[in-house]
Amino acid sequence: MKLARWALHFYRLPYRKAVTWAYASESSSDYALLELTADDGSVGIAEGVIKPTRTGYSPRSLAAALEDVLLPLLKGVDLADAVAVHEAFKWLEGNLAGRALIDNACWSMRAMAQRRPLWRDWGSGPEVDLIWIVTRQPPAAMAAEAADMCRRYGLRSLKLKGGQGLETDLRVIAEVRAAVGERIELSMDANRAYAQEDIAVYVRAIADAGVIVAEDPCSLEPDVAFEDLQRACAIPLLVDFACVSRQDAARFLERGARALMVKPGRTGMSEALQIDALCAQRGAAVALGMFYESALGTALSLQTAAALKSRRVLPAEHAFFLLLSQQVVNAAPEVKDGKFRLPDEPDLRRLVDWKAVEKNRI
Repeated sequence: MKLARWALHFYRLPYRKAVTWAYASESSSDYALLELTADDGSVGIAEGVIKPTRTGYSPRSLAAALEDVLLPLLKGVDLADAVAVHEAFKWLEGNLAGRALIDNACWSMRAMAQRRPLWRDWGSGPEVDLIWIVTRQPPAAMAAEAADMCRRYGLRSLKLKGGQGLETDLRVIAEVRAAVGERIELSMDANRAYAQEDIAVYVRAIADAGVIVAEDPCSLEPDVAFEDLQRACAIPLLVDFACVSRQDAARFLERGARALMVKPGRTGMSEALQIDALCAQRGAAVALGMFYESALGTALSLQTAAALKSRRVLPAEHAFFLLLSQQVVNAAPEVKDGKFRLPDEPDLRRLVDWKAVEKNRI
């Protein structure tokens, strides 16, 4: 399968409410939808988020990078061969968002060509357990949201966004626990909010309060400081921001990492699977992370769960699409009993509501 043509669409989807992340407050997300068509008629699609403060791209700059730099490198490459696609970009630094879009679209194309969704090919069932991310708010508001989402969707795991100071983070944990009960597992992601000095004290405090995983409590590097910190902590340190490649993963694993994040929407499915393979070899766990996918992006990205070989330290984060008040799919998927059911459809174009794509176009 050789690349014959391609198309790119951009759209904006609003949130049900404004959200405060570590880097910004926002009320919507912008997306790119890439279509790749092969010379045999097979088509693959992939969705990627566009956040200049996170991905380093605007719609115009991403379109230029794809047209001028990335897609020309696929000339003559067999898109059915994941290794060949990876090799096409082996000398290229950066352009992570564009490369992830291409990689994921190629996986989608392979599913269409073989007339079988990826999750079936990888030998797993269609249901994937999900976790809900409770973003930074006053503790009472976070507790109310946590209880509502667990009640509505049967979720059994929550990731609490920390970084509001140790005292407030502990109040969040206590109020959420009181609101949801003892059966819901809690993790905390501080988004690198704290300094490395005395971070072990912070991790011990949230662990004592009932948190089972501490994600990016401070800036993490694969060095002696990380090795000492993980050794001193009773719970796993989940490395997210600093791990975007198999090379990053190998360095952290050499330093004793117990859990790494894999984000197909951020790195591409191929790189996520390579990170997972390294973790499996070393006995480390992974978490399958979202990268702001809408329901459409979730339908592809979450299929990676079927191929993971490592133990899962947390459920998948792909309940994020529930935050969006509009979608670009014909029928919004359901989350029931804390699980997402993957579509039994190899041609993901059939899921797309093209009128909604046009309506929300930017």
